[in-house]
Amino acid sequence: MFLPKLFAFAIAAGACLIPAYAQTSAPPYDPRADDDTFLLLREAARQDDAAKANAYAARLQNYPVPSYVDYYRLKTRARVASADEFRDFLKRYQGLAIADRLRNDWLLELGRARDWANFDQQYPLFVLNDDTQVKCYALMSRVARGEKVAEDARALLANPPGYGDACGSLISTLAQSGQFDANDLLAQLRLAGETRATGPAKRIAALLGVSELHATQAVDLPALAMARGIGESRADHEIYLMAVARMARTSQNLAVVALNKNAPRLSPQEQAIGWAGIAHAASLTLAPEAYEYWQKSAGAPLTAEQIQWKARIALRRADWKTVKATIDAMPAPMRAQPVWTYWLGRALQAEHGAHDQAVALYQRIADQNSFYGQLALEELGQLISIPPPGPALTPEEMAPMAGNPGLRRALKFFSLRLRLEGTREWNWELRKFSERELLAAAEFARQNQILDRMVNTSDRTRTQFDYTQRFPAPHNDILHPTAQQLGLDRAWVYGLIRQESRFIMDAQSNVGASGLMQVMPATGAWVARKIGLGDYVKGKLTDVRTNILLGANYMSMVLDNADGSQTLATAAYNAGPGRMRNWRGKLAEPMEGAIFAESIPYMETRIYVKNVMSNATNYAALFENKPQSLKARLGKITPRSAQGNDLP
Repeated sequence: MFLPKLFAFAIAAGACLIPAYAQTSAPPYDPRADDDTFLLLREAARQDDAAKANAYAARLQNYPVPSYVDYYRLKTRARVASADEFRDFLKRYQGLAIADRLRNDWLLELGRARDWANFDQQYPLFVLNDDTQVKCYALMSRVARGEKVAEDARALLANPPGYGDACGSLISTLAQSGQFDANDLLAQLRLAGETRATGPAKRIAALLGVSELHATQAVDLPALAMARGIGESRADHEIYLMAVARMARTSQNLAVVALNKNAPRLSPQEQAIGWAGIAHAASLTLAPEAYEYWQKSAGAPLTAEQIQWKARIALRRADWKTVKATIDAMPAPMRAQPVWTYWLGRALQAEHGAHDQAVALYQRIADQNSFYGQLALEELGQLISIPPPGPALTPEEMAPMAGNPGLRRALKFFSLRLRLEGTREWNWELRKFSERELLAAAEFARQNQILDRMVNTSDRTRTQFDYTQRFPAPHNDILHPTAQQLGLDRAWVYGLIRQESRFIMDAQSNVGASGLMQVMPATGAWVARKIGLGDYVKGKLTDVRTNILLGANYMSMVLDNADGSQTLATAAYNAGPGRMRNWRGKLAEPMEGAIFAESIPYMETRIYVKNVMSNATNYAALFENKPQSLKARLGKITPRSAQGNDLP
């Protein structure tokens, strides 16, 4: 694809970084053989096989990216390597992305060893600081110095499945030091139940002095836990309520019966907690009873997910008073998110007629070219248009991009299909770029056919724009006639591709979807049969022409099945037509498209639909060269018709 000029770039990128162990008699660089060896080295590091890693590294003394050769070799020895070995690496590769990656690894080892002296020395140097477990160790270190960290810990500890040793140990440390009280531990127990995190639930049960087995059963075998009874202590009550909430995910009726049966033995707040768990489960199926259950949950301390679902269900009922009260009760960082900024503005307008307050909220986000920024812009009486481009990039502005060692390392990794490493190197360089440099880097990505980096890089600018970078239309010679023949809106198709694959032609999802339009093998085979594509084979899914043909035909089919609603069809493309029909079937009357999108039960699909529809609006503005309405594109979602349901 774009490989021919990459190897020369990569060689130049690493020329000044030859490690100390390199020998002058090393064999010359053989690109193909050495690339294969490098991939084997990477795999050995992933498997923590130090012997293999050393053997492969010894064959790569002149490899064009020596920092990664050294990194993979040292990574396999992270548990036993000395502090001097880590410091030597960090000194040799100071300022590079891989040095920050190694510092991340070392901080985890230092935290496990409770080596707070070295940890505290290295932690301020960790540039990205994007590892939750490292952050938990950092709080433990502060506790060891006698600091109060409970507030910071409450903000950080929100996802029990990702706690690992570090965050679990932090909770224990805070409990033992008296910084976390019973309420904090019970809140963590509820979070563990909500996210089905058995390990953290057991650990917290032990801290509360109740049965770890009972906590495990409440998460994994709620019927058994409920049958055992409610227990005597407050912690036992919470474990029972956790079981009720888990049971509500599979049998709402049984959960309601169990809660009502034991209500006399529960305090008013405990009853409210029980109803919140049931209401959350009912919300995830869009059950009509969810609204009533949320009313019964008044007074319960709600988790982040619960309070957002309470707001969504109120939106579906057009209960703007509850929408406002619920958003007002959210933590400040959540309340400031564009989604809740927008809906608070709508609630103020609808319930209180507070026009000026609503306008102020819309103005906060209207400059954001995203789903809620676009909706806010429309509330202010404007449509979505494409901002004028800035001055054209000059050769003088482009030259530094081709000479940037980090970007060249990224190109090298992309040529090896190592997207994780490539993206790390690319994004590391962007941190220090001005707006003009971001546009130049995006153009450099376009020149090298790495369109996902072009899009993501250009998306970072805030004052200068190039929407041909942000919203490219590659393969138009194939897509345009295909969309035209099927009667599809080309802007919608491109909006979907931008979200599905970011134009990575050989993109593969973890569930097997392939290509630009991320077509599943079974779906591809089914569509091929339907359209009479007799020579179709699974291996063709990454062929651009075949992928677009199958994906566009499937879009046409789900659009017909959704009575022409792009919002519904987008949901069906991501989550499947059956789920879309189920969600639509919950409607008793027409619903505003934005509310339907915000209350899609699957988080992935909810984000996906909003992004695709926002993308499509921008593409339409580009293609038609006139302002567009996202609201009109979203439309009204009507109750389910008698349309056929034979789609897979």
